Amino acid sequence: MRILAIESSCDETAAAVIEDGRTILSNIVDTQVETHALYGGVVPEIASRRHMEAICRVTELALRDAGMKADALDAVAATCAPGLIGALLVGANFGKSYAYALGKPFMPVHHIRGHIAANYLAFPDLQPPFLTLVASGGHSMLVRVDDYTSFTILGGTRDDAAGEAFDKVARVLGVGYPGGPKIDALAQHGDPARYKLPHSQIKDAPLDCSFSGLKTAVINLAHNAEQKGEPLDREGLAASFCHAVTETLVPRLELALRQTGLRKVSCAGGVAANSVLRAALKDMAQRTGATLYLPPLSLCGDNAAMIGSQAYYEFCAGVRGETSQNAFATADICENICEKSNKEALVKRQKMR
Repeated sequence: MRILAIESSCDETAAAVIEDGRTILSNIVDTQVETHALYGGVVPEIASRRHMEAICRVTELALRDAGMKADALDAVAATCAPGLIGALLVGANFGKSYAYALGKPFMPVHHIRGHIAANYLAFPDLQPPFLTLVASGGHSMLVRVDDYTSFTILGGTRDDAAGEAFDKVARVLGVGYPGGPKIDALAQHGDPARYKLPHSQIKDAPLDCSFSGLKTAVINLAHNAEQKGEPLDREGLAASFCHAVTETLVPRLELALRQTGLRKVSCAGGVAANSVLRAALKDMAQRTGATLYLPPLSLCGDNAAMIGSQAYYEFCAGVRGETSQNAFATADICENICEKSNKEALVKRQKMR
Protein backbone atom coordinates (compact mmCIF):
# COMPACT_ATOMS: atom_id res chain seq x y z
CA MET A 1 0.00 0.00 0.00
CA ARG A 2 1.40 3.38 -1.05
CA ILE A 3 0.47 6.49 0.91
CA LEU A 4 1.21 10.12 0.10
CA ALA A 5 1.82 11.90 3.40
CA ILE A 6 1.85 15.63 4.16
CA GLU A 7 3.47 17.29 7.18
CA SER A 8 3.09 21.03 7.95
CA SER A 9 2.69 21.32 11.71
CA CYS A 10 5.43 23.91 12.28
CA ASP A 11 8.15 25.29 10.00
CA GLU A 12 8.83 22.40 7.62
CA THR A 13 6.67 21.71 4.58
CA ALA A 14 7.14 18.03 3.83
CA ALA A 15 5.73 15.34 1.56
CA ALA A 16 6.62 11.65 1.28
CA VAL A 17 5.45 8.44 -0.30
CA ILE A 18 5.57 5.45 2.05
CA GLU A 19 4.94 1.80 1.20
CA ASP A 20 3.30 -0.50 3.76
CA GLY A 21 4.35 1.71 6.65
CA ARG A 22 7.98 0.61 6.52
CA THR A 23 9.58 1.63 3.22
CA ILE A 24 10.44 5.18 2.18
CA LEU A 25 9.90 5.69 -1.54
CA SER A 26 10.49 9.43 -1.28
CA ASN A 27 10.86 12.01 1.47
CA ILE A 28 10.99 15.74 0.67
CA VAL A 29 11.43 18.43 3.32
CA ASP A 30 11.33 22.16 2.58
CA THR A 31 12.60 23.99 5.66
CA GLN A 32 11.89 27.55 6.74
CA VAL A 33 14.73 27.72 9.29
CA GLU A 34 16.59 30.58 7.61
CA THR A 35 13.43 32.69 7.45
CA HIS A 36 12.47 32.24 11.10
CA ALA A 37 16.06 32.59 12.32
CA LEU A 38 15.73 36.29 11.48
CA TYR A 39 13.12 36.57 14.23
CA GLY A 40 14.69 34.21 16.77
CA GLY A 41 11.86 31.68 16.49
CA VAL A 42 8.90 30.54 14.41
CA VAL A 43 6.45 33.26 13.36
CA PRO A 44 3.13 31.39 12.86
CA GLU A 45 1.68 33.65 10.16
CA ILE A 46 4.87 33.55 8.10
CA ALA A 47 5.04 29.77 8.52
CA SER A 48 1.48 29.36 7.21
CA ARG A 49 2.16 31.49 4.15
CA ARG A 50 5.36 29.61 3.37
CA HIS A 51 3.50 26.30 3.61
CA MET A 52 0.98 27.55 1.06
CA GLU A 53 3.80 28.51 -1.29
CA ALA A 54 5.68 25.21 -0.99
CA ILE A 55 3.09 22.46 -0.57
CA CYS A 56 2.30 21.83 -4.25
CA ARG A 57 5.98 21.81 -5.14
CA VAL A 58 7.05 19.37 -2.42
CA THR A 59 4.16 17.05 -3.29
CA GLU A 60 5.17 16.98 -6.96
CA LEU A 61 8.78 16.29 -5.95
CA ALA A 62 7.72 13.46 -3.64
CA LEU A 63 5.75 11.77 -6.41
CA ARG A 64 8.57 12.29 -8.90
CA ASP A 65 11.19 10.81 -6.56
CA ALA A 66 8.90 7.85 -5.87
CA GLY A 67 8.63 7.31 -9.63
CA MET A 68 4.86 7.23 -9.68
CA LYS A 69 1.76 9.12 -10.76
CA ALA A 70 -0.81 10.43 -8.32
CA ASP A 71 -3.49 7.98 -9.48
CA ALA A 72 -1.22 5.09 -8.40
CA LEU A 73 -1.55 6.15 -4.77
CA ASP A 74 -3.75 4.10 -2.44
CA ALA A 75 -4.39 6.82 0.14
CA VAL A 76 -3.43 10.31 1.31
CA ALA A 77 -2.54 11.37 4.85
CA ALA A 78 -1.73 14.62 6.61
CA THR A 79 -0.78 15.80 10.07
CA CYS A 80 -3.93 17.21 11.69
CA ALA A 81 -2.74 17.71 15.29
CA PRO A 82 -0.99 19.06 17.28
CA GLY A 83 0.94 22.10 16.06
CA LEU A 84 0.50 25.67 14.84
CA ILE A 85 -3.13 25.78 13.79
CA GLY A 86 -2.64 27.90 10.67
CA ALA A 87 0.21 25.71 9.49
CA LEU A 88 -1.74 22.52 10.20
CA LEU A 89 -4.76 23.74 8.26
CA VAL A 90 -2.66 24.24 5.13
CA GLY A 91 -1.48 20.62 5.10
CA ALA A 92 -4.75 19.13 6.31
CA ASN A 93 -6.89 20.94 3.73
CA PHE A 94 -4.42 20.17 0.94
CA GLY A 95 -4.35 16.50 1.92
CA LYS A 96 -8.13 16.25 2.12
CA SER A 97 -8.57 17.97 -1.25
CA TYR A 98 -5.94 15.78 -2.89
CA ALA A 99 -7.56 12.61 -1.56
CA TYR A 100 -11.04 13.76 -2.62
CA ALA A 101 -9.83 14.62 -6.13
CA LEU A 102 -8.25 11.18 -6.49
CA GLY A 103 -11.17 9.36 -4.89
CA LYS A 104 -8.81 7.89 -2.29
CA PRO A 105 -9.13 7.51 1.50
CA PHE A 106 -7.78 10.28 3.73
CA MET A 107 -6.14 9.62 7.09
CA PRO A 108 -5.57 12.37 9.66
CA VAL A 109 -2.43 11.66 11.70
CA HIS A 110 -1.30 12.79 15.14
CA HIS A 111 2.11 14.44 14.89
CA ILE A 112 3.61 12.72 17.97
CA ARG A 113 2.34 9.33 16.84
CA GLY A 114 4.25 10.09 13.66
CA HIS A 115 7.48 10.81 15.55
CA ILE A 116 7.19 7.42 17.24
CA ALA A 117 6.49 5.76 13.87
CA ALA A 118 9.80 7.11 12.53
CA ASN A 119 11.34 4.15 14.34
CA TYR A 120 9.32 1.72 12.18
CA LEU A 121 11.03 3.13 9.10
CA ALA A 122 14.49 2.78 10.63
CA PHE A 123 13.92 -0.61 12.24
CA PRO A 124 11.69 -2.98 10.22
CA ASP A 125 11.77 -5.53 13.06
CA LEU A 126 10.34 -3.14 15.70
CA GLN A 127 6.84 -4.05 16.85
CA PRO A 128 4.76 -2.95 19.86
CA PRO A 129 4.68 -3.14 22.78
CA PHE A 130 7.64 -0.94 23.67
CA LEU A 131 8.47 2.17 25.67
CA THR A 132 9.19 5.53 24.03
CA LEU A 133 10.78 8.72 25.29
CA VAL A 134 9.17 11.54 23.32
CA ALA A 135 11.40 14.64 23.37
CA SER A 136 10.46 17.38 20.91
CA GLY A 137 9.94 21.10 20.68
CA GLY A 138 6.48 20.95 22.22
CA HIS A 139 6.38 17.62 24.04
CA SER A 140 8.40 15.67 26.60
CA MET A 141 6.78 12.50 27.87
CA LEU A 142 7.13 8.79 28.47
CA VAL A 143 4.74 6.72 26.37
CA ARG A 144 3.98 3.02 26.44
CA VAL A 145 3.20 1.98 22.86
CA ASP A 146 0.66 -0.77 23.47
CA ASP A 147 -0.15 -1.20 19.80
CA TYR A 148 0.36 0.79 16.60
CA THR A 149 -2.65 2.99 17.39
CA SER A 150 -2.93 2.50 21.15
CA PHE A 151 -0.82 4.52 23.59
CA THR A 152 -0.54 5.13 27.34
CA ILE A 153 1.14 8.23 28.78
CA LEU A 154 3.19 7.24 31.82
CA GLY A 155 4.66 10.63 32.64
CA GLY A 156 5.76 13.93 31.20
CA THR A 157 6.72 17.53 31.75
CA ARG A 158 4.52 19.75 33.87
CA ASP A 159 5.53 22.89 31.98
CA ASP A 160 8.13 23.48 29.24
CA ALA A 161 9.16 20.73 26.84
CA ALA A 162 12.85 19.88 26.47
CA GLY A 163 13.00 21.28 22.94
CA GLU A 164 11.37 24.52 24.03
CA ALA A 165 13.98 24.87 26.79
CA PHE A 166 16.76 24.33 24.24
CA ASP A 167 15.45 27.21 22.11
CA LYS A 168 15.15 29.56 25.08
CA VAL A 169 18.64 28.73 26.36
CA ALA A 170 20.03 29.20 22.85
CA ARG A 171 18.52 32.68 22.80
CA VAL A 172 20.15 33.50 26.16
CA LEU A 173 23.54 32.27 24.95
CA GLY A 174 23.18 34.20 21.71
CA VAL A 175 23.56 31.26 19.34
CA GLY A 176 20.24 31.81 17.58
CA TYR A 177 17.50 29.60 16.21
CA PRO A 178 17.04 26.64 16.03
CA GLY A 179 18.45 26.07 19.49
CA GLY A 180 18.84 22.29 19.63
CA PRO A 181 21.67 21.68 17.14
CA LYS A 182 23.47 24.91 18.05
CA ILE A 183 23.50 24.17 21.78
CA ASP A 184 24.62 20.62 21.01
CA ALA A 185 27.53 21.91 18.92
CA LEU A 186 28.52 24.43 21.59
CA ALA A 187 28.39 21.75 24.30
CA GLN A 188 30.99 19.63 22.51
CA HIS A 189 33.67 22.09 23.67
CA GLY A 190 32.45 22.51 27.26
CA ASP A 191 32.68 20.81 30.64
CA PRO A 192 29.29 19.33 31.71
CA ALA A 193 30.30 19.81 35.35
CA ARG A 194 31.14 23.50 34.88
CA TYR A 195 27.82 24.76 36.29
CA LYS A 196 25.54 23.11 38.83
CA LEU A 197 22.01 23.20 37.44
CA PRO A 198 18.78 21.96 39.07
CA HIS A 199 17.11 18.62 38.34
CA SER A 200 13.35 18.58 38.91
CA GLN A 201 11.54 16.16 41.19
CA ILE A 202 7.74 15.95 41.25
CA LYS A 203 6.39 14.71 44.57
CA ASP A 204 4.26 11.57 44.20
CA ALA A 205 4.88 11.53 40.42
CA PRO A 206 8.39 10.15 39.85
CA LEU A 207 7.90 9.86 36.07
CA ASP A 208 6.90 13.51 35.71
CA CYS A 209 9.41 16.32 35.32
CA SER A 210 9.77 20.07 34.84
CA PHE A 211 12.07 22.20 32.72
CA SER A 212 10.99 25.70 33.78
CA GLY A 213 13.35 25.76 36.77
CA LEU A 214 16.28 24.61 34.65
CA LYS A 215 15.53 27.24 32.02
CA THR A 216 15.28 29.96 34.70
CA ALA A 217 18.56 28.86 36.30
CA VAL A 218 20.41 29.26 32.99
CA ILE A 219 18.84 32.68 32.43
CA ASN A 220 19.84 33.81 35.93
CA LEU A 221 23.41 32.58 35.51
CA ALA A 222 23.80 34.50 32.27
CA HIS A 223 22.10 37.60 33.68
CA ASN A 224 24.21 37.64 36.87
CA ALA A 225 27.43 37.26 34.90
CA GLU A 226 26.43 40.17 32.68
CA GLN A 227 25.48 42.38 35.64
CA LYS A 228 28.75 41.65 37.44
CA GLY A 229 30.85 42.03 34.33
CA GLU A 230 32.12 38.47 34.70
CA PRO A 231 32.92 36.19 31.74
CA LEU A 232 30.38 33.51 30.97
CA ASP A 233 31.65 30.10 29.96
CA ARG A 234 29.13 29.59 27.15
CA GLU A 235 30.51 26.21 26.15
CA GLY A 236 30.47 25.02 29.76
CA LEU A 237 26.95 26.29 30.32
CA ALA A 238 25.73 24.60 27.14
CA ALA A 239 27.36 21.33 28.19
CA SER A 240 25.94 21.62 31.72
CA PHE A 241 22.49 22.31 30.30
CA CYS A 242 22.61 19.28 27.97
CA HIS A 243 23.75 17.15 30.89
CA ALA A 244 20.91 18.44 33.10
CA VAL A 245 18.28 17.72 30.41
CA THR A 246 19.66 14.21 29.96
CA GLU A 247 19.74 13.59 33.72
CA THR A 248 16.12 14.69 33.85
CA LEU A 249 14.91 12.39 31.08
CA VAL A 250 17.00 9.21 31.10
CA PRO A 251 16.61 8.17 34.78
CA ARG A 252 12.82 8.48 34.40
CA LEU A 253 12.94 6.33 31.29
CA GLU A 254 14.96 3.73 33.18
CA LEU A 255 12.44 3.80 36.04
CA ALA A 256 9.59 3.33 33.56
CA LEU A 257 11.40 0.31 32.12
CA ARG A 258 11.58 -1.25 35.55
CA GLN A 259 7.95 -0.46 36.32
CA THR A 260 6.55 -1.79 33.03
CA GLY A 261 8.88 -4.75 32.61
CA LEU A 262 9.29 -3.89 28.92
CA ARG A 263 12.64 -4.66 27.29
CA LYS A 264 12.36 -2.54 24.16
CA VAL A 265 12.81 1.23 24.27
CA SER A 266 12.94 3.97 21.65
CA CYS A 267 13.31 7.72 21.45
CA ALA A 268 11.33 10.08 19.25
CA GLY A 269 11.29 13.77 18.37
CA GLY A 270 13.76 16.49 17.48
CA VAL A 271 15.63 16.33 20.81
CA ALA A 272 16.41 12.68 20.01
CA ALA A 273 19.12 14.11 17.74
CA ASN A 274 21.04 15.53 20.71
CA SER A 275 24.41 13.75 20.99
CA VAL A 276 24.54 13.88 24.81
CA LEU A 277 21.08 12.35 25.12
CA ARG A 278 21.83 9.65 22.53
CA ALA A 279 25.02 8.66 24.35
CA ALA A 280 23.18 8.48 27.69
CA LEU A 281 20.41 6.36 26.18
CA LYS A 282 22.95 3.91 24.75
CA ASP A 283 24.66 3.69 28.14
CA MET A 284 21.32 3.09 29.88
CA ALA A 285 20.35 0.37 27.42
CA GLN A 286 23.69 -1.39 27.86
CA ARG A 287 23.42 -1.14 31.65
CA THR A 288 19.86 -2.48 31.82
CA GLY A 289 20.03 -5.00 28.98
CA ALA A 290 17.20 -3.26 27.11
CA THR A 291 17.10 -3.13 23.31
CA LEU A 292 17.39 0.49 22.18
CA TYR A 293 15.94 1.86 18.95
CA LEU A 294 17.30 5.29 18.02
CA PRO A 295 16.08 6.80 14.73
CA PRO A 296 18.73 8.29 12.42
CA LEU A 297 19.16 12.05 12.63
CA SER A 298 17.30 12.47 9.33
CA LEU A 299 14.12 11.07 10.91
CA CYS A 300 14.33 12.88 14.27
CA GLY A 301 13.10 16.24 13.03
CA ASP A 302 9.73 16.91 11.41
CA ASN A 303 9.24 15.00 8.16
CA ALA A 304 6.42 13.45 6.17
CA ALA A 305 7.88 9.94 6.05
CA MET A 306 7.02 9.37 9.70
CA ILE A 307 3.45 10.60 9.03
CA GLY A 308 3.11 8.15 6.16
CA SER A 309 4.33 5.30 8.34
CA GLN A 310 1.79 6.01 11.08
CA ALA A 311 -0.93 6.59 8.49
CA TYR A 312 -0.52 3.01 7.26
CA TYR A 313 -1.30 1.66 10.73
CA GLU A 314 -4.17 4.11 11.19
CA PHE A 315 -5.58 2.82 7.89
CA CYS A 316 -5.23 -0.77 9.07
CA ALA A 317 -7.11 0.20 12.25
CA GLY A 318 -10.01 1.53 10.17
CA VAL A 319 -9.32 5.25 10.52
CA ARG A 320 -10.84 7.36 7.73
CA GLY A 321 -11.08 11.11 7.71
CA GLU A 322 -14.10 12.92 6.31
CA THR A 323 -13.88 16.00 4.10
CA SER A 324 -15.00 17.91 7.20
CA GLN A 325 -11.96 16.73 9.19
CA ASN A 326 -10.58 19.62 11.23
CA ALA A 327 -7.09 20.35 12.52
CA PHE A 328 -6.26 20.96 16.19
CA ALA A 329 -3.51 22.95 17.86
CA THR A 330 -3.59 20.55 20.82
CA ALA A 331 -4.55 16.90 21.04
CA ASP A 332 -3.58 14.12 23.41
CA ILE A 333 -1.64 11.29 21.77
CA CYS A 334 -4.33 8.90 23.03
CA GLU A 335 -7.13 10.84 21.28
CA ASN A 336 -8.76 9.71 18.06
CA ILE A 337 -8.64 12.96 16.07
CA CYS A 338 -11.34 11.73 13.67
CA GLU A 339 -13.72 11.35 16.61
CA LYS A 340 -12.52 14.66 18.04
CA SER A 341 -13.39 16.38 14.77
CA ASN A 342 -16.77 14.68 14.51
CA LYS A 343 -17.70 15.65 18.07
CA GLU A 344 -16.71 19.25 17.42
CA ALA A 345 -18.81 19.34 14.25
CA LEU A 346 -21.80 17.88 16.13
CA VAL A 347 -21.55 20.51 18.85
CA LYS A 348 -21.43 23.27 16.22
CA ARG A 349 -24.52 21.88 14.46
CA GLN A 350 -26.43 21.72 17.73
CA LYS A 351 -25.55 25.33 18.53
CA MET A 352 -26.83 26.44 15.13
CA ARG A 353 -30.26 24.94 15.72
